[in-house]
Amino acid sequence: MPELPEVETVRKGLEKLLNNFYIEKIEVLKDRSIASIGGSRSFIFNIKNNYFGGWERRGKYLIGSLISKNKIRNGYIVVHLRMTGQFKLIEKQIEPCSYTRVRFLEKSGRELRFVDIRNFGQMWHVPSTQSVEEVVSGIKRLGPEPFSADFTSCYLEEYFKKKTRSIKSALLDQETVAGVGNIYADESLFDAGINPKTECKNLKSPELKRLCNSLVKILNISIGEGGTTFSDFRDLEGINGNYGGQAWVYRRGGKNCKRCGEKILREKICGRSTHWCPNCQK
Repeated sequence: MPELPEVETVRKGLEKLLNNFYIEKIEVLKDRSIASIGGSRSFIFNIKNNYFGGWERRGKYLIGSLISKNKIRNGYIVVHLRMTGQFKLIEKQIEPCSYTRVRFLEKSGRELRFVDIRNFGQMWHVPSTQSVEEVVSGIKRLGPEPFSADFTSCYLEEYFKKKTRSIKSALLDQETVAGVGNIYADESLFDAGINPKTECKNLKSPELKRLCNSLVKILNISIGEGGTTFSDFRDLEGINGNYGGQAWVYRRGGKNCKRCGEKILREKICGRSTHWCPNCQK
């Protein structure tokens, strides 16, 4: 599943490439892709005849403002890519592939296409009379953004003080911190020197400070590399993310640790493949 750096890469692409994109027509090829009340018909009616405005990111959600011809904000479109959702900007008229779920078309023929192999991705229309949190309940439950002033070691210390779950499990919980998933949980725990099985309540202040710093550091590096591509992720122009080649532990089970030479371990924790160095993360 795309995580914060991948979603941020898509956000930047949408911001850059959809300047003055006027939605003349929408085709919903899979009703399942539309999650807002009223389904496809309401979604199409409310979103067409608007420009795409600026794009924001909250956790793994993309939030695009809709601007009317009179330059008035006319609500929002919210997108969650889930496992395999991607946007493609199509400059020439090409027949949609069988995994195309939603098409946004300009009069000129230019098209923003949402392609989703697993078909778990979702879209919402949010009217200007409501907040995004009112319509998309998942956003309401998100924890602080890793780059925000609210994400500190003091916050983690208070949040974790009675929690017996593993730190790996906690980092995957979007209520702990927004946008982090399997890749960057493993990478950040390695960078911080913390064993993924450690119970949250047993982490000391210096460890939590290292974890905060490591998480921000690793996410920033990955954003700079356009995210990670291990299977499906591409940006709007079809380019792979490059962070995967720099991974310290993720998907390196059985290989030698780049730092100490010990064999990287791989084990399921809270149902997810977890990778760590038993020497660097004692």
